[in-house]
Amino acid sequence: MTTRGGRWTDGRLDDLNKKVDGGFARVDADIRDLRGEMRAGYDRLDKKLDAGFARAETRFNWLIGILLVAALSIIGTMIGVSSA
Repeated sequence: MTTRGGRWTDGRLDDLNKKVDGGFARVDADIRDLRGEMRAGYDRLDKKLDAGFARAETRFNWLIGILLVAALSIIGTMIGVSSA
């Protein structure tokens, strides 16, 4: 087997094999690092979303209480007017 630069020897093929293996090892490490960063980012996002949903739930509970008081006031007024 020949190339423009000369012949491919077993030693050159072994060197190429090591170089390719090293490249894949670096890519694997980069992917592991990226996955870790993504997990950390998703964890931070989950915490922010949980806090936001907790605030929204508190506000909805407050609104339901206000609407219940208003409905009971209207019903009480209607009963008072109809019995007078």
